[in-house]
Amino acid sequence: MTGSARVLLLLLLCVEAAALAVLETMFLPLRFDGTLLPKLGDFPFPVMILVAAFTTPLLVQWAAALSERVLSAALPLITWFLTLMIFGYLEPGHANGSPYLLLQDWRGLLMLAGGALTGAVAVGAVMARNAAHRPGLYETAGIQ
Repeated sequence: MTGSARVLLLLLLCVEAAALAVLETMFLPLRFDGTLLPKLGDFPFPVMILVAAFTTPLLVQWAAALSERVLSAALPLITWFLTLMIFGYLEPGHANGSPYLLLQDWRGLLMLAGGALTGAVAVGAVMARNAAHRPGLYETAGIQ
């Protein structure tokens, strides 16, 4: 695969990460209230937390397959995080017009943790794989 094709695929992964962050932010407040889901007691249905926890490390793994650089592997995670922060703060359609911070709710915190922590673990796995394939490039801490 050529270098320009890899860059194009990496950009597409970043666009996908941004789109996922927007959709996860929009559908995070789902409730069983009879509007979109059936009326079953009006309790929350935070399925987007699971979507974030599954898709973010998957995007990191796909990006790592395109390049050996850690920054290239972390770009979808960085894009997802920044998009989540921007759309989480500037959430459209808030009732009184004031900005609503996504992190004021337990579901927003869990989505941030689910996506960011699993994505960071995937980036750490890329770093470990790179260190294992290039002996001598990385110094180990060793025993003093």
